[in-house]
Amino acid sequence: MRKNLDPFNEHTDKELWNALEEVQLKETIEGLPGKMDTALAETGSNLSVGQRQLVCLARVILKTNQILIIDKATSNVDPRTDELIKKAIHEKFSQCTVVTITHRLSTIIDSDKIMVLDSGTVKEYSPPHVLLQNSKSLFYKMMQQLGEAEATARNERAKQARPWWLRW
Repeated sequence: MRKNLDPFNEHTDKELWNALEEVQLKETIEGLPGKMDTALAETGSNLSVGQRQLVCLARVILKTNQILIIDKATSNVDPRTDELIKKAIHEKFSQCTVVTITHRLSTIIDSDKIMVLDSGTVKEYSPPHVLLQNSKSLFYKMMQQLGEAEATARNERAKQARPWWLRW
């Protein structure tokens, strides 16, 4: 676990444990026989899919990069882990540029801007609340496929998530 979190041995044990605590994995790792020195199986198969994603998130928290690219980070995790990942990204990377690649609309609804691609071509690029005001928007149509109640809830979340300079 230690080598996975800190392959170049740049962080203290305290920093590693803090990162694990921030992604709610500290208790799980403390419960392993070797704790931080537990060997991870090839591809992390001795952890659940959600736990592997949380380990990746802990590693990113330790790096303090200015740009974060997330590719389907929540696609195979349970709803609790999905919310945990989204919350941690929102809190820990609020001052970073975050590019999120996903098929889950709930993952990106509170983003500053959304880029909709179709067959590799950019079709739309605007704040989500703007795209949702246009019934001809591809993003609007994708949202409507969720059903009216879900689309309404996501639309409200998009309005609330707008940066202060875009609220009116």
